[in-house]
Amino acid sequence: MSKVSGPLLDRMDIQVEVPAVRYNELVADREMQSTVDIRKKVMVAREMQKERFNDQLTGINAHMSSRQVKKYCVMDKDTEALLYQAMTELGFSARGYSKILKVGRTIADMDESEHIKTEHISEAIQYRSLDRGLWK
Repeated sequence: MSKVSGPLLDRMDIQVEVPAVRYNELVADREMQSTVDIRKKVMVAREMQKERFNDQLTGINAHMSSRQVKKYCVMDKDTEALLYQAMTELGFSARGYSKILKVGRTIADMDESEHIKTEHISEAIQYRSLDRGLWK
């Protein structure tokens, strides 16, 4: 990963380091969401996006323009404060900021939430791990 440039990483919506899994973790008996349940959440989110962009060229959150991001990525003050803190402390670029908002909007859709909440932005920030210099 050290050969991937910052500008290229910046264009990836989701960046996650996936560590090796220990055998004990693989065989442990723990509750997990079924793929059927996850598929239902994705279908609900896609339907919300279809309705949101009904009369527009955009079909999914990832393709939103800057104007659409401002219109559809509504946050409360606490959520804005969290994103501001992440931007200043972790040094995200303007493109990274936009990606966080778009991914946060998608997470909110999967949660069937009209507004982006703190937990949605927090999760979206976690998906920018490579931006935080872990691979440099």
